[in-house]
Formats: sequence, structure tokens, C-alpha cells
Amino acid sequence: MLRQRMSKKVLIVGGVAGGASAAARARRLDENAQIIVFERGPYISFANCGLPYHIGGEIELRSALLLQTPESFKKRFNVDIRIKSEVLSIDKKAKTVTVHNIAADTEYTESYDALILSPGAGPLIPPIAGVRNHLTYALRNVPDMDAIIASIEINKPKHATVCGGGFIGLEMAEALRHRKIKVTIVELGPQVMASVDIEIANVLHDELEQHDVELKLGKALQGIAPSAPADKSLILTLNDGSVVETNLLIMAVGVKPETSLAVQAGLEIGELGGIKVNAFMQSSDPAIYAVGDAIEDPDFVTGDAIFVPLAGPANRQGRLAANNIFGAKETYKKTQGTAICKVFELAIASTGLNEKTLLRKAISYEKVYVHASSHAGYYPGAHPVTLKLLFDPATGLILGAQAVGKEGVDKRIDVISVAQRAGLTVYDLQDLELCYAPPFGSARDVVNQAGLVASNVMKGDEVIFHSEDLESLSDKQILVDVRSELEVDNTGMIHGAINIPVDDIRANLCKLDQNKEILIYCQVGVRGHVASRLLTNLGYKVKNLSGGFKTWKLATR
Repeated sequence: MLRQRMSKKVLIVGGVAGGASAAARARRLDENAQIIVFERGPYISFANCGLPYHIGGEIELRSALLLQTPESFKKRFNVDIRIKSEVLSIDKKAKTVTVHNIAADTEYTESYDALILSPGAGPLIPPIAGVRNHLTYALRNVPDMDAIIASIEINKPKHATVCGGGFIGLEMAEALRHRKIKVTIVELGPQVMASVDIEIANVLHDELEQHDVELKLGKALQGIAPSAPADKSLILTLNDGSVVETNLLIMAVGVKPETSLAVQAGLEIGELGGIKVNAFMQSSDPAIYAVGDAIEDPDFVTGDAIFVPLAGPANRQGRLAANNIFGAKETYKKTQGTAICKVFELAIASTGLNEKTLLRKAISYEKVYVHASSHAGYYPGAHPVTLKLLFDPATGLILGAQAVGKEGVDKRIDVISVAQRAGLTVYDLQDLELCYAPPFGSARDVVNQAGLVASNVMKGDEVIFHSEDLESLSDKQILVDVRSELEVDNTGMIHGAINIPVDDIRANLCKLDQNKEILIYCQVGVRGHVASRLLTNLGYKVKNLSGGFKTWKLATR
């Protein structure tokens, strides 16, 4: 319960998700508190996640992105909003800040009882030769968006290059294609969207290429030089010696926490470079709180520090900091990193840890794949959904999940995110009672199916193997494709397999040596499960390929 205290003077550095939510919450808790928000830029609260969609034209009105003005915020919450005001330094002992009024070019000090730092994160611009030029942009705020639109309208680029394949990079690639500009993505890693694993990312690779986005994966930008005409074109040199001629360059390689104020004040900085805070959102100085993209979050699964620049956590942290300033003792409940991105016709979403992270941290895990339909297959408009579920093989606790598809991806990952936070296991997923009508889902939802498959594995009702296990087969194993002959003719088989359709297995047991391990696969895993149960009941040692041939194709693209 919140306790009434003497009215405080609260200063907030930075607006948008963290700072604006803290200011609004603080006012709701105390009508008499003095609350001042300092914002370096001209906008206090804007939809930064919507910026690419205005560039691409999906959001027509620029004004739709401006959620609050200083005037509207003042009128509703009686908060003193000071835009174009940069906080230069913090004096922890005196509990004051020094502020630069950019418009008047003057400096002054302001005292505080509590200070909230919400400066966000800035675009990471690598020290590449020639990167500072009039055709290269990053996207962080409304002025950045305006500058990119102006460049497009003035220079009318035929080709643009996006450096980086994360959220902003992918959204900008789509936005530029909507404007009929040819696009190349240059990504240092082996895949776009590093938050998911390669087999899920490969679905995105196909989607990008189908929309004429050129992918240069495993490539780094090393040099930038002007090209004739110098004011319209750039020559980009990559680390393999190849060059790309482009008319617009978007730097989207990542963001870094804005910690200059915290460093100046002597606040503790974490190993990842963000401000270190405790569970109450306090920095190493208990009178100074920090929220949003500038801090290091505790990971939900491991508790380890992570850097997750997402609006949802920032909003919750801002509210929590305000609560605690005004007498609460509430703790932050860690970050799962639940996120989603639209890439042309697809959505890709994830929550929790991915397989790469589990391997790096040496955490024991198992994984299953489900390929199902977004709603009942017999109702028009159903689309495939691919879901990967990662879980603890000893307890069944959910470690993470990823999904990709045209429709219904968000609600599946949202359900699994809630289940993970609630401490549910894969056994619980199979019993979740979810909405069903043919236009919206199936009687056994994708989430239920994932829970069933994982539960079978947990109980030992099915032994599975994975695509990477097929890199080498021994003479003590037999790989069996149980799809129809027509499917095999149309798509081919995994090297080394023999084809025995699932309905013909009983008549072909003579082809299966009972002294060998039988590795079964079908298209997505369902018929493989039927075949593996049949053979297991007959005394064979059997494993089923999780996710079937479809997952193998994605993993080995």
C-alpha cells in the first residue's frame, strides 16, 4: 500500500515511455508534488516505435505519432515540461542538477528530492571511415524521421542500404520498399533478427528476398565514400572486398545506453554498459532512480543482467520508480524480452531465452517445434504458424519461445509469455483453455500442441531428435521418411533416408532391422509421431524428428 508522505520535488530526465509514465504516475500519487521533466529534444512523448511506419506511409499523419505535447501534459497532469533542456551534470551531495536551456543558451541549477534518469539509448554508429555524411542517417526520434523523409523527397533515391538486421533495420527495409526503393541489408551476423534462432530467422530471409530485399549476411561495412554525383550517391565497401553503390544509408546496427550523466555523477555502471539498478529501480545513489533503455535489466530466467531496449519494460519501470519514490516498496519482476516485429506479410515474435543463449550459458534445455495453422484449416484464410518451444527437460519450466507466421503469432507468444511468468510448465500448456471458433483458432491450439509434444517428451512417450543430429548417420541407424511418395517426389528426401509411407509401415517391417535405431521423420512431425509410437510398441528403438522435414529445411537453408 502506498503511504502518504510530505510532498516531494521530483526531477525526471527524459520523456517518452519511461520518463512520461513516471511523471504521470507521480502526479496521480501526489497532487502537491513538484514534478519537472527535462527533455533535450523538442518532443516530450512520441511513438518512437511508429517512426518507420510513417516513413513507409502506413501511418499517414505525422501528428498521430505525437502522443502528448508539453501543453497537453501540463493541462492534464500539471507537470512542468521543459523541452530543449539538456541536463549537463548531477551533484549527488547537493542533490542538484545543472540544466542547459538550449533555446536561450543559458544554464541554471535545479534541486531535487528524487531524480529519475530516463535518457534512453542512442544509435550505435561504428567508427567507419566516411560515416558522417549527408546521405547517412540513424532513426531514434522525430527529427531523425523528418530528416530521412526529407532526404527521400529531395534526392529521390533509387537504392538504399540498411546496415543492421534488427527491429529498426527490418522495419526500415520494409518502409523503403513501400516507397519503391530498392533495398540491401548488410548484417554482420549469419541472420537477421538475432533474438530468434537461425531456423526461425530463415523464414524471414525468404520473406525479405521475395520482396526484393537483397541480403548480405555475414558482411560488415568497412568504408563509405562519395560517388558521382557526390551529392546523390555513396560507395560502400564491405569486409569481403565487395562494394555497394547506394543513394541512402540507414545505420541500424544497434543502440547503446545513454549513460553520460550517470558516469559524470559517479553512478555504478554494469558490465553491459547500462546503469546498474536494484529491484526498486534505484541506482547506486538511493535518491537517483533509473529506468528504460539506459539501464541493465535482470533476465527473467537467469537473473543475469541483460540490455533490452523495449517500450513495455520502460513503461513499467517508470511507474514503479514513481511508486517507490512516494512510499511503496515494490520490486521489478524482471524482463522476459517479449517482442514482435512485422516484416512485410509476416510477424515474428519471441519471449524468454533463445537456443543460442542457452548454449552460451550452458543451461540444460530441450526444444520442440510445431507447424500448425493460424486457425481451423477448413475455414478460409488459414496461414501456417511455426512455433519453437524451449523448456527445462527436468522440470518442464518454460525457458523461451519463438514463432513466425502471417497471422496469430502475437497471441501465441503472449500466451506463452504469461505462462512463463506464472511459472507454468509444458504440462500446463496442453491444458490451457483458449478461445476456439473456426475463424480464430483450432480446438487444439498451436500452444496446446506445443505443450502436448513437449509433455510427450517429458514423459518419455516420444523420443525426439533434431536436424543437427543428422549431420552424420552411423551404420547402426536407419533414417525413414514416412511421407507419401508424391511428397517425396515433389520435395526430395534427406540424404540417406528410405521412404516408407506411414500407412505402409506394418507391411514393410522386414525393411527395418530391429537391432538398429530407427530415425523417423515426416513433413511436420505428426505422422512421425504416429509411426514412432507404432514401432515403439513393436519393440523398436525409435526417435522422431521434431518439426519434421519442414524444420530440417529451415535449419539447413
